[in-house]
Amino acid sequence: MTAILALLSLAADLPASDRLCATCHKDIVQRYYGSAQAHGSTMARALYTIDQAAPLLGPKPLTYKLGKYSYTLTGPKYSVTDGATTLDLTLAWAFGQGAAGQTYVYQHQGTWYESRLSFYKETKSLDLTMGAPPGEPRTLIEAAGREMTAKDVTACFGCHTTNSIQSGKVVFEKLQAGIGCQNCHENALKHARTMQPQASLAKFTTEEQSDFCGRCHRTWADIASGGPRGVGNVRFQPYRIANSRCYDAADRRIACTACHDPHGPLEVNAKAYDSSCLNCHSKDKKACSNKQADNCTSCHMPKYEIPGSHHLFTDHQIRIVRPNEKYPN
Repeated sequence: MTAILALLSLAADLPASDRLCATCHKDIVQRYYGSAQAHGSTMARALYTIDQAAPLLGPKPLTYKLGKYSYTLTGPKYSVTDGATTLDLTLAWAFGQGAAGQTYVYQHQGTWYESRLSFYKETKSLDLTMGAPPGEPRTLIEAAGREMTAKDVTACFGCHTTNSIQSGKVVFEKLQAGIGCQNCHENALKHARTMQPQASLAKFTTEEQSDFCGRCHRTWADIASGGPRGVGNVRFQPYRIANSRCYDAADRRIACTACHDPHGPLEVNAKAYDSSCLNCHSKDKKACSNKQADNCTSCHMPKYEIPGSHHLFTDHQIRIVRPNEKYPN
């Protein structure tokens, strides 16, 4: 018990089930959840309750104007008015840590809705949620947000929470906000309680890793069969990297974890990825037009902005980028 209590310092909101994992894997759990001194993985913070949504907790309300509609967001309160009638709603959840932005959901008359507005870090303000129609809405309900289908609800909460999906539906009473240990390590609790061996994800092939991460980041098959086409698919990394000439389903040097630590914060320094590139391309270093041969990804994995996203996404289709070339779909 003393050991478990000592682990509470890892993070104030560390879920009890993951605290159990930390009794043996303290360093991994600490790196994943972070601390007051260090950022953790964005996956751990993939969903917030509204009272934890930092963009909404400032001293001044967030406001926005769309045609005749005026919006005000402050904490959980979400108000939309057309000048004559006001619709007052209560936001329930914030999707996304806020590294790029946050989108909010709420219930109205028993139905889940996605807010028409999201907060964007780059502009530090509200703007239309990606995918929202740009024109002036016809009704207050439509102005407030998009009605979510049952499939939408399951997909969104399924990728941003742990233990929430049962029989194809979200069970909110059991929901753990964010991606916890059990989301990827399916039998984590059983393993922690019985010490029985657990399947090692580290032994996955490159293709298996891509499909595993693609459960939320979309697989090659998902995008190839259903889109989106054009720059809109730049944020679906497993699809993009599989289109690279150097992609080899049997070569672990091109696997997701060859560049990314699933238990740590996202590395944003381009130079930090050079060693991964040189695992395959050490002979190409001398031929590189960049004589320093540094920051490989800055040239070979360009960044693109999805219209309306206010954020640059790294294109994982590794290639020699030609001047004025179109986005390779």
